[in-house]
Amino acid sequence: MSVLEVEAIHTYYGESHVLHGVSLRVEPGEVVALLGRNGAGKTTVIRSIVGFTPPREGWIVFDGDPIHCWSPHRIARRGVSLVPQGRRIFAPLTVRENLLIGARRRGWDLPRIFALFPRLEERAEQAGGTLSGGEAQMLAIGRALLTNGRLLLLDEPSEGLAPIVVREVGRVLETLKRERLSILLVEQYYPLALAVADRVYVMSKGQIVWEGTPAALEASEEIKHRYLGVS
Repeated sequence: MSVLEVEAIHTYYGESHVLHGVSLRVEPGEVVALLGRNGAGKTTVIRSIVGFTPPREGWIVFDGDPIHCWSPHRIARRGVSLVPQGRRIFAPLTVRENLLIGARRRGWDLPRIFALFPRLEERAEQAGGTLSGGEAQMLAIGRALLTNGRLLLLDEPSEGLAPIVVREVGRVLETLKRERLSILLVEQYYPLALAVADRVYVMSKGQIVWEGTPAALEASEEIKHRYLGVS
């Protein structure tokens, strides 16, 4: 059984029809990348899954439960963890407080997070608002892991980061992949996504326009040029 099944969802902002029959799936232990240009609808897919912008049509099933009518809080408690676009850490709270705010007593714990991100341990008593962009992204990932969900959603984790930090994000994703954590990675920087993904979906104008392996996408100059802007 798939960890996540998104079936033919149509999502709107007001009367603006943003997603047009989007379907995708994530299998247990699989890393799935969702790629596309800005405005393709990738973040709206994430918002639909976590309940921020529920679809008007179609359905979303997580671990066998239809969750498309659930509240965001209930979806999170069921085991869907989110690293949002823009990190959204709590600036006045310390790194430690940010990490522990949603922690649960199983699986990932603070020592494991500090082992994965030694820099966070060094900054444990520092206010979240004083971190660099890369440190804040590590904090956002660590906070999501501590909720110990079965599915991790990452929305543009490389956005605004220096190349050396993007490589660090890639290292972390490789580690999580070895842990067999199911991941849906929304990303515009396709080299990062192709390095860690098992399967790839490409979006354009609110629709899935291509599905395949990273190797198949890498070999398709037409798809990369037409939908990802890669020359």
